[in-house]
Formats: sequence, C-alpha cells, structure tokens
Amino acid sequence: MIATVTSARSLAILIASTMTVLFVGIYGFSLVESRRRSGLPGFTSVEPRAGVSKPPRSVTRRDFFRGGLLASLALFGAEFGGASLALLWPNLKGQFGSRIVAGSLTDIKSYIESQNQPYYYGAGRFYIVAYDGNGTNTIYKGLVQDQLMALYQKCPHLGCRVPFCEQSEWFECPCHGSKYNRAGEYELGPAPTGMKRFPLTVDGGNVVVDTSVIVNGPPRGTDTIHEPPQGPFCVGGAVGG
Repeated sequence: MIATVTSARSLAILIASTMTVLFVGIYGFSLVESRRRSGLPGFTSVEPRAGVSKPPRSVTRRDFFRGGLLASLALFGAEFGGASLALLWPNLKGQFGSRIVAGSLTDIKSYIESQNQPYYYGAGRFYIVAYDGNGTNTIYKGLVQDQLMALYQKCPHLGCRVPFCEQSEWFECPCHGSKYNRAGEYELGPAPTGMKRFPLTVDGGNVVVDTSVIVNGPPRGTDTIHEPPQGPFCVGGAVGG
C-alpha cells in the first residue's frame, strides 16, 4: 500500500553529480590540451634547436577564449547546481519531503478538540485528524498513533488542495467536487480513491510526520468511521443527509 515517491533528495544528488562530471570532463580536456602544448612526457612537441633559447609563450586569442569559456561553464555549473540543491533538497527545519515535527501531541489534540476540525500544517502539506475508527490495525496499520492520522492535502483526482468544510465536517475538493469524510475516505465525486496519507509517529511527546513517504489512499467503498455529513456541503450546494 505504501508508494515510495521519487525522492527530491535523489533528484538533487543526480543533478549535482551530472554537473560535477561535466565540470571534471571539461577541466580534464583543458589539462590534457595544456600538457600537449607544453611538451610534457607522453605528449609530442617540437624541441627547439641547440643553442636557440625558447621564446616565452604568449597567450593567444584561442587560449584566452578557452579560459573564458571554462570559467563561464564552471560559474554556471556552480550556480545551477546550488540553485537546484536549494530548490529540491528538503529544508532541515521541516519542509515537504522530510520528517517534520508538527507540534506537541497535547497541543495538536487540544486544537482538534476545541476547534472541531483537523490540524493543518501548511509547510508539510498535510492535515492531522483524530481517528478512532475500526481500521487502526487493518487498512491503516502503521499509520495511526495516539488516535491521530496524517492526510496528504492533495486530491487524488487531479491534485487540487482539499480544504476541510466546517459545515459538513468533510473534506471537499473545490475543483471537481470530490468529497471525503473526516478520515479522508472517499464518499462522493470523481476521485478514484480516498485521500493519500503519511506515516505518523509520536516521539518524545511530539508528533512527527514523514512526508518523504506517501501512502496510497483507501479504495472506494472504505468507510471505517460511518459518519455522514453534519450539515450543508461547502462545494456543490447540496445538503448533507
């Protein structure tokens, strides 16, 4: 059930490695050319005649442009590689694609209970929902701890962010009307499955969500909480039963 997504870290390493190989190749070619011109062992060169001193070698236009090209390529490679790493490598302070400390267990549970809605963590792109359904040791085994579960905000239909409707107390996609209950399980609309989710653990009193691993949502027909909408829908105008 766990789908390991292409890691941004792996992509960053691939880009950095490619830029390194390119730079080393260009530098190596330049070094070989320089050795050939200077007549070092292993490279043919024209020896000056006896008694004739070798004139100092001046920088030719070709050498000047070659040096400028190498310097430009090195600068571009450094800037491109650095920008790529900065963009793709997860921020150590907790960004999407890494293990994120969402907050203390006490604070998150208190928020969910007092606000009667999921705890949303924007930087990690997930919701933390209270869960006391019958799927803890079956379909959601390894995903629930201390009656909490983390849902990916992305709609499995076409990828829109799915907000929580305080009226119906369901998740409702504003793009095409897919609807999910409090546990992120499919209820209505074109979505192929329920909402995807992330592994959640509690470590030292803090809730930690691993956003580097995306778990596929439960199939249609899954309903472990048996909770109908509690009021009017926010999307579509229909009234919940």
